Amino acid sequence: MDDITHTSTCASPGEIVTGNVMPILHQVRHALRDLLETGKSEVIDLRSIPMGPGEEDRLADALGQGEVQVRMSVLGPSEIIETQYPGVWLVTHYNNDSEIIGKFIEICAIPGLVMAQDEDIRAGLVQLKEQLS
Repeated sequence: MDDITHTSTCASPGEIVTGNVMPILHQVRHALRDLLETGKSEVIDLRSIPMGPGEEDRLADALGQGEVQVRMSVLGPSEIIETQYPGVWLVTHYNNDSEIIGKFIEICAIPGLVMAQDEDIRAGLVQLKEQLS
């Protein structure tokens, strides 16, 4: 992430620019380093950070897109997108009207939502055993 360069953006008259994009990117960089050094993952709640029009798009553009995309439906649709930086994921949760109800950057090997739970694995094993009987 050291190759991210600061670019100046001009706001239109009346447009609010919070300047939070670069601090978030630095937070991601520190969290990614911590993930490597200590195994500690981190979640950044983008809905809790003030952002002006277009800043969320600029953040997404700076993070880029990697090779993995997951769409799932657990208590509503969710989209998990790997960024160009392995270990950094954009996670968006929607309600049934396709409105965003949560947006996060997760810094981890794989987001917990994607990982199979032990209970589900046990149920799958039982189902497979029954199918093979």
